[in-house]
Amino acid sequence: MLIDTTFIDDTVQAFLEAFEVPGCAVAIVGPGTDFRAGYGVRVLGASDPVDVQTRFAAGSNTKAYTAALIGILVDRGSLDWDMPVRHHVPEFRMADPVATELMTLRDLLCHRSGLPLGAGDLLLYPGSTHAAADALKALPFLKLERSFRSGYAYDNILYTVAGLVIERVTGLALEDVFAREILAPLGLADAAPSLARLETVNVAGRHGRRGGAFIGQGPVAVVQPQGERSGFCLAAGGLQLSISDQARWLMTQLAGGVAPSGERIWSQAQAEQMWTPQVVMSSSDGATVDAPDRPVLKSYALGWIVQDYRGERLISHGGGLNGQITQTALLPGRKLGVAVFSNAEGSVTTYLRNAILDHLIGVPPYDWLAACKRHAVEAEQAALSRISHGLEAPSQGGPTLPLRAYVGRYVDPWYGQMDISLHGDQLQMALVPAFGLKGPLRVWGDDTFRTEFSWDAGEDALVTFHIKDALVENVTLRAFSPLADFSYDYHHLDFKPVR
Repeated sequence: MLIDTTFIDDTVQAFLEAFEVPGCAVAIVGPGTDFRAGYGVRVLGASDPVDVQTRFAAGSNTKAYTAALIGILVDRGSLDWDMPVRHHVPEFRMADPVATELMTLRDLLCHRSGLPLGAGDLLLYPGSTHAAADALKALPFLKLERSFRSGYAYDNILYTVAGLVIERVTGLALEDVFAREILAPLGLADAAPSLARLETVNVAGRHGRRGGAFIGQGPVAVVQPQGERSGFCLAAGGLQLSISDQARWLMTQLAGGVAPSGERIWSQAQAEQMWTPQVVMSSSDGATVDAPDRPVLKSYALGWIVQDYRGERLISHGGGLNGQITQTALLPGRKLGVAVFSNAEGSVTTYLRNAILDHLIGVPPYDWLAACKRHAVEAEQAALSRISHGLEAPSQGGPTLPLRAYVGRYVDPWYGQMDISLHGDQLQMALVPAFGLKGPLRVWGDDTFRTEFSWDAGEDALVTFHIKDALVENVTLRAFSPLADFSYDYHHLDFKPVR
């Protein structure tokens, strides 16, 4: 397969310039092809370039690695995809007793548990004192939105449970198992199983739009990693690796578990298991002129999304963490793989990935750059129009009790403690386990306040105190911005006062 490197270079540069992305890296592998390149700079305002060994946060692309690790242990007889989780973790509980008893490793990895989108993500993101074992304590209190195995909703917390299962059966820390069973055998020389173990200066910075009405609006700025130093994040999204590492991963996937060295890491049988659809994500009439990537059927397998794309089978996944986005795509019918890593938030990597894929397979051209621009504008306009009460607090409404009546300690059964204090004439809030989710509360409406977290701490929330008989009965939250990532699952919290 011949690659027009000039086209790739020009396309990447056009995307970076149009969206002010400081840098990215691209890998393309296929028959006779091993293309890897870095573009731009690691950190905005600095000169150090992104190269093929610059480390990025894989984000949820880690999930496929976790599935492969389990596949290795299945090959050895240590695990079984369809063994109930409670066989290995007896204290595992869900809110639904049926799910508690029947949940298997397969179920943990394919998002059909009945949990709502992003349930429990605040335990690990944007960073807190919670440990991985706290997922087991939280799960019985996370309400389900549908019955077990009846539909799809993406989560991270059950991948954390999968990581705990791996630790139970190996007797080792998950980071050590990843390093021994995946990173070393595949020759991922630049990779680390967590940010805490990354020992190099060749690391991509983090960037996002800040300073506007909400996160995602305003000028591009340097932001900081959030939550990734905790082992809690690893199984769901904690790997750190270069585009060269990801190229070797693509080769291994396309070879059915055989590493570039020729060593078989997992069996062909496990490779097929990982790519077999388990739950339908969506369906449609298929591609249109304005949406050539719209699939007829989109399904989730084990750490992978499986769908049709341009008439071919596409195996893919994305990963997003604070300030970085990654995309991986495989076209097994062509033995073709593409990865795009960027050091900025936004949808650029998805559209850039599609532009590269279309060029490689020779389909009629589509202006993915223009489509990405339209998407960005439409998303911002939709967010601005959907923010409750506009961008300013309503002129009417406010506290119905004296401010001191809101002060106290509150507890949510799955998340933990929230403290409300009074400093002068302003309430202050702290989600106690979180590293940065604390600050003043601004009056926003009837017994409702808006948080004013530091600009790099995380998404702001609207905090509503529900009053009964002149006392706070409970406190609920919801994200202020409609663009907020689903991992800010404030809406799943229900704090009760400790009296």
